[in-house]
Amino acid sequence: MTGHRTGRRAGHTTGHTTGPGLGAVALVMAKAPVPGQAKTRLAARVGPEAAADVAAAALLDTLDACESAFGAAGSHLALTGDLAAAARGDEIISRLRAWTVHQQRGAGFAARLANAHQDVGRHADAPVVQVGMDTPHVNGAHLREVVVLLEGTDAVLGPALDGGWWVLGLRNHAPAAALTGVPMSTESTCAETEAALAAAGAAVVLTRSLRDVDTVEDAAAVAGEAPGSRFAEAWSSVEARR
Repeated sequence: MTGHRTGRRAGHTTGHTTGPGLGAVALVMAKAPVPGQAKTRLAARVGPEAAADVAAAALLDTLDACESAFGAAGSHLALTGDLAAAARGDEIISRLRAWTVHQQRGAGFAARLANAHQDVGRHADAPVVQVGMDTPHVNGAHLREVVVLLEGTDAVLGPALDGGWWVLGLRNHAPAAALTGVPMSTESTCAETEAALAAAGAAVVLTRSLRDVDTVEDAAAVAGEAPGSRFAEAWSSVEARR
């Protein structure tokens, strides 16, 4: 990971417990796992159908984690793409029936991300804890840690090992506008996100680092960290066919 960090790194807070009534809400940024459109770097190695199934498993595991921390009523998904054409589409659609689903809007991922935070923040009038669908080993305890940290700061950012980030918690949605100027999917995305939030006046705390899934090597490592998950089962099936 590159770039100067201005935030404080907080210790883990697994001793704190919260539940669905914790006052914050979850936001998952998701792309429908349609074969040929999902996990293209993985698809180049394992094929589009297998990559889409792995992506669908990752999304479903992420939905589980959010519901365990926030409850379905406190969970939001910002979606792009057609779930009807997606791997495990029927299962995903069924799981989302009790969620609030927003369509992603904006030109480019940074704008869609900023808009999603603002849409959910205005809708829920509550702190927002946002994750993607590339960290299926995230669990409810990880997300609750972010909520506890937000009690004492404006923003919580969780670095990913590739230089991006896996979670962004915001006490209110106003600083999210700063995301529109951050280059996404680079080795300095986390550092630049932190700097942009700080420039917008937000106090930023860093939480634990996690690995997200972009490559075959990532997938194998993350599956090992989440035994028994849908993702681990899906990846085991991929490896059995290779």
